[in-house]
Amino acid sequence: MSPIDSALLLALYLIAFAAVHSLMASLPFKRRAAKILGSRIDPWYPAIFSASAFVMVLPLVYLVYLFPGKILYVVPSPWRWTMVSGQILAGLLSVRAFVDAPHRFRVSLQLAGPRAAGAEALEPQGVYRWIRDPFLLSGVLIIWLTPFMTTNILILYAAVTVYLYLGSLHWERRLLAQFGDEYRSYQKRVPRAVPWRGRAPAGEG
Repeated sequence: MSPIDSALLLALYLIAFAAVHSLMASLPFKRRAAKILGSRIDPWYPAIFSASAFVMVLPLVYLVYLFPGKILYVVPSPWRWTMVSGQILAGLLSVRAFVDAPHRFRVSLQLAGPRAAGAEALEPQGVYRWIRDPFLLSGVLIIWLTPFMTTNILILYAAVTVYLYLGSLHWERRLLAQFGDEYRSYQKRVPRAVPWRGRAPAGEG
């Protein structure tokens, strides 16, 4: 397969993955899922969403393995291990973000809105006192700290970076639907992905 054909195949799969992943993250799709799962949606939907994303990523990884493209650079030691260490720290940030983020995964409350019975206060904790979307930061760090680069990997990483940013905007629309003005106030005080404003007070929404 020619370099152009392999890049085109990679781009087409990325578009298909983004379309399916975005559909599953949308509120209309979640409303449909809520009709099927009922009150069980909160524990089950995040697991289904994550598992489906993992399964859909596997063919993408295989495509890059088959058609990596021309090597652009390979970072030598010791800088290579510095970058890998940064990737590990970014991965740990993602794990911490899951632990600190109950407000991001309560599907039933996202669908109900801020004034519904049982609605909860925002109360950001942990890393969310510093940045609103640690998944955006960790994702960008994990991919761009890869200590080697090829043409097709570069195309993949550029597309994934754009998708991560657009996905962050999509996440925030859902959180606005869930928390309303409380989340708008939080947006004004806490940056999206770079902690340059300092830490927000604990439990402040």
